[in-house]
Amino acid sequence: MSSHPSPSPAAAVDAPVGGVPAPRRRRLPGWTGNFGWQIVAALVLGLVLGLAARSMGHTPDTPTALGETLALIGSVYISLLKAAVIPLVFFAVVASIANLAQVTNAARLAAKTLLWFAITSLIAVLIGLAVGVVMQPGVGTGQSAPASYQARDVGWLDFLTSMVPANFAGLTVKTTVDDAGAVAASPTFNVLQVLVIAIAVGVAALKVGAKAEPFLAFSRSVLAVIQKVLWWIIRLAPIGTVGLLGNAVASYGWSTMGTLAKFVVAIYVGLALVMLVVYPVLARLHGLSVRQFFTGVWPAFQLGFVSRSSIGTLPVTQRVAERNFGVPTGYAAFAVPLGSTTKMDGCAAIYPAIAAVFVAQFYGIEMSLGQYALVVLVSVLGSAATAGTTGATVMLTLTLSTAGLPLEGLALLLAVDPIVDMGRTATNVAGQALVPALVAKQEGILDQARYDAERVDIMGEDEEEIVEARAARVTDSREELVGTPAVGPRG
Repeated sequence: MSSHPSPSPAAAVDAPVGGVPAPRRRRLPGWTGNFGWQIVAALVLGLVLGLAARSMGHTPDTPTALGETLALIGSVYISLLKAAVIPLVFFAVVASIANLAQVTNAARLAAKTLLWFAITSLIAVLIGLAVGVVMQPGVGTGQSAPASYQARDVGWLDFLTSMVPANFAGLTVKTTVDDAGAVAASPTFNVLQVLVIAIAVGVAALKVGAKAEPFLAFSRSVLAVIQKVLWWIIRLAPIGTVGLLGNAVASYGWSTMGTLAKFVVAIYVGLALVMLVVYPVLARLHGLSVRQFFTGVWPAFQLGFVSRSSIGTLPVTQRVAERNFGVPTGYAAFAVPLGSTTKMDGCAAIYPAIAAVFVAQFYGIEMSLGQYALVVLVSVLGSAATAGTTGATVMLTLTLSTAGLPLEGLALLLAVDPIVDMGRTATNVAGQALVPALVAKQEGILDQARYDAERVDIMGEDEEEIVEARAARVTDSREELVGTPAVGPRG
C-alpha cells in the first residue's frame, strides 16, 4: 500500500451517485485509517482461534462451543451482506439508467458501454478458467463429493427461463418438511430477476420523463441511505473475518487450508493478468498512455483494495473517471455507477471461474464443456449479482448452482474471501474507470488534455483548484514550446 494519505471511505459514501461534489477535507480517524491492518489482525486471530477450536476436538459432527461461536459470527456477517444485495441492485441500476437523460447520444453510449463491459468480462473469465485448469489449485485433497450432491445435467433453457421474473420482487418461497413433519417456508430472491426488473423500471422512468422525477429522486435518496448502511456493514468486516476463517480452520484443519493457499495464489495470478496485461493493452490500443492509466486510477484502486466495496468506492471511481481520465460528467454519472453494479472483472469473472474449477477439483468432479460454457455465460450476464458489496457470495452461489457444482464449496472458499476480495475489488474499480474512458475516446468526447495532465490530489482539492492548477501547468508547458500564451484544458 502507498504511504500517501488515502481518501476516507466514510467521506466517499457520503457523495451522491449522480454527481461529484466538491470534496470535504477530513482527518482520517485512527479506526478508519487502519482498516487494512484490522483485516490482517483479524486473519491472524481467526487462524489462532480456529486452531484452538481444532485442538479442542472440534469437527462438523462434534462441534465445540468455540467452533460454534466462530461459525455463528461468520454466518451473521454473511447474512448482513446478503441482506443488502437486493435493494442495492435495484436502486443502483435504476439510478444509473436514469442518468442517461443527462447524456447526449445516450442510447449509443449505453450500448457501447455495455458492450465493453461484456467484452472485458469475457476476456477475464476465460483467463480465470485457463488459470484454474493450468494451476489446478484444488487437486490432491482426497475429498469426495458431499453426500447431498447429485450430479445433474445443466440445461440452457432452465438458466434462461430462470431470468424471467416470477413476480415484481423476484421473490420465491421454498417450502421444506423436516423429519418431524414440521413445514418451514423460506423466502429467497432471484438476483438476476431483480436485475431484469430494475432495468425495465429504469428504462420506463427514462421514457416517462418529467413525471418520473419524484420517483428517481426517491431512488437516489434510498440508494444513498443503503450505501451508508452498507458502509457500516463493511466496517464489521474484521469481526466477520475472524468468524469465517476461524470456522474454516476448525472444520477442515490446517492441511485442507493449505489447498486454499494455492487457490489464493491462483486468484491473484488471474487478477494480475487482467490488471497488468489486459487493461494496459486496451488503453494502448485506444491511444491512451498506460502510465497515465495507472497513476490516474490509483486513488480508486487503493481505496477499493482497503474497503473491499465497489459501491463504497463508487464516488472516488467516478471522480477518477472525470478528473483524471477526462470523461464528461454526464456520461461518467451513468457509466461508473452502472459499472459498480454490473462490471466486476474481479468478483464476477476471475473469481467465480477459478472458484468453480477449484470446487470441482476439490471434490474430484470432472467438469463438462457445457459446465465451462455456463460459467462463462453467468460471468458475463450475471455480474450484477455481486451488487458492488464486499465479497462475491451471491455471484459464487449463482455460478456453482448454475454449473451444477456442490454449494458446500462456498463455505470453504469464504474462509479466504477477505484476502482475495481486496485484489478482486481493486481490479473491479480499475475496470469501472477504464471502460468509460475507452468509450469516450472512441466517441471523441474524452478530454485528452486532462487525461495526459500531471496528476494532482483529486481528493484534497476543490474542482476549481484542480482546473486552475492543470490549466496553469499546460499553459506553462506550451509557452516553453512555442513561446506564446495558450488556453488551458476545459474545466
